[in-house]
Amino acid sequence: MEEFELARAGAAALAVAASLDLPADDAVVLFNSNKVALRLEPCDVLARVTRAGHGGEARLELDRALSLAGAGCPVGAALPGVAPLVHEEAGFVVTLWTYHDTAACPVTADAYAAALGQLHAGMRTADLTSPRFTDRIAEAQQVVADPALSPDLAQEDRALLTSRLAALRQTILEFDAPEQLLHGEPHPGNVLGTRQGPVFIDFETLCRGPVEFDLAHAPEEVCEHYPGINRELLDLCRQLVLAMVASWRWDVGDEFPNRQYWRRALLHALRERLPWPSPDLPMPTVVYQAQDKAVKAGSRASASR
Repeated sequence: MEEFELARAGAAALAVAASLDLPADDAVVLFNSNKVALRLEPCDVLARVTRAGHGGEARLELDRALSLAGAGCPVGAALPGVAPLVHEEAGFVVTLWTYHDTAACPVTADAYAAALGQLHAGMRTADLTSPRFTDRIAEAQQVVADPALSPDLAQEDRALLTSRLAALRQTILEFDAPEQLLHGEPHPGNVLGTRQGPVFIDFETLCRGPVEFDLAHAPEEVCEHYPGINRELLDLCRQLVLAMVASWRWDVGDEFPNRQYWRRALLHALRERLPWPSPDLPMPTVVYQAQDKAVKAGSRASASR
């Protein structure tokens, strides 16, 4: 969200908390993109807030979290003691979740890998429908193919993204690897450290595909602890994720902070065929989390603003 919207989003979350008799008079921004995550204080509740019109997506995320929890997956839980509802307030959609102090529970690479393996095992038994990972590729291809969706994208760069997305899609499919339900974006920004171990959040991106597609979003040291990986397929999936993220940064509706920098950096990485992660370019999770620098630690969106 834009900076000017954060105070209004925080006020909406606080209003929802007040309607449920939760003691909250301040909202601290934890994560800001198209959706904002807020820590409501002093009740220590996590509020996820997006603009009006996204109630269906919020309901889907809640339902998926409940289903995955029932399948034994390590997932972030909806707020206990409160009905798992989608709240609409002052032009925003608000859902409430359990807050975890992640600073007190650092996530190690081996614990991350074990939790991701547990998530994948539970997902193999979960009764959830989802698109295939190729549908997510198609979303990126649509942005690149339509100048109305990516008006600032130069023709040379459009050609690069078009060819790279198509080639990587075809090569990955030729592996004919086993496919299953995946998180879709299990980068560190979607992993929370808890006293019970790491849990995953944000289930809007569920899709079906090879586990290497999920692992392409995780740090290399995590992948080293995940058994049975096809390393060649993982490298291709990393390049695919790089191309997809680069494409989305050119979407006219994208609100990623400092996106002008990331547009150029990601295209440079693709053009030079840089490995990801590399000393020259952070891995996908850092791209997702870079916005934390744009939203200063402890910035507040209180009802008084």
